[in-house]
Amino acid sequence: MRFRGVTRFALPALLGIGLVAPAGADPVAAAAFVEAYPGTAAAMRAAGAPYAGWAATGRRFLTFDPRGDGLAVEVLGDLATADRIAVLIPGVGSTLRDFDRGLGGVARRAPAGQARQVHAEARRIDPDARVAVLAWLGYNPPGGVIGAAGAASARQGAAALLDLLRALAAHRPAASITLIGHSYGSLVVGLAAAQAPAQVTDVVTLGGIGVGVDRADALGGTRRVWAGEADTDWIRRVPQLRVPGLGHGRRPGDPAFGARPLPAAGVAGHDGYLVPGSPTLTAVASVLLTGVSVGGSR
Repeated sequence: MRFRGVTRFALPALLGIGLVAPAGADPVAAAAFVEAYPGTAAAMRAAGAPYAGWAATGRRFLTFDPRGDGLAVEVLGDLATADRIAVLIPGVGSTLRDFDRGLGGVARRAPAGQARQVHAEARRIDPDARVAVLAWLGYNPPGGVIGAAGAASARQGAAALLDLLRALAAHRPAASITLIGHSYGSLVVGLAAAQAPAQVTDVVTLGGIGVGVDRADALGGTRRVWAGEADTDWIRRVPQLRVPGLGHGRRPGDPAFGARPLPAAGVAGHDGYLVPGSPTLTAVASVLLTGVSVGGSR
């Protein structure tokens, strides 16, 4: 992650989420996650459109960095009181420019929009749930298919994700955390899961290209591992191989991987898992809230 020349807030347990703040901001003042929001809002206003508009509407970000392809971590819900937390990790081609509008202007591909749908569905299922969802563009995904064949971006992303997870665990030790990786984001999730704190109870992959291991039980501990893979998803045509520097092994959606299946009937293509009305969206929200998918899978 790129933080050269950027002021960083100190977070609980000093576990190092990089947060963009105005020059001269006092890092000691940030004793909790919520204290990041004014600093990131100021940085967004300084960056101009469209980011100033995001801040003006009261959206809350732990991380914002407009340089290069950009970084952003948006929070939906009240992270200070949440006892159920989801972190959604996008895949290939995701940049700050497309964080809100979606890759190619396709709204269902937008990390911010996907996180909003998960949060809204969880609240629909249980309006009283204390739940927060993070749209986590905290790494630089590959820009295309060639880059996605390797794991370099995923390894960097996993290291940054672990920083976040350890900070969340220190800040909300009684909360359970669900990781949701889409496409190449599933590899980031898989590489982080083996070292993740015990608060990470569920690992969800949607159209996952791989997680770095060939069996769900290799992700460690008693974590529940879930996979959604639609019949119409082109990810099924990607060769399941792993050689040095190329490929990510068995897809988590392959039954031989051993993940708990998520319903995906009627899901269109690679990017339709978290659209309103999708059975996968409802199942993911159920896992977040209860550790059980719709239909009773545990």
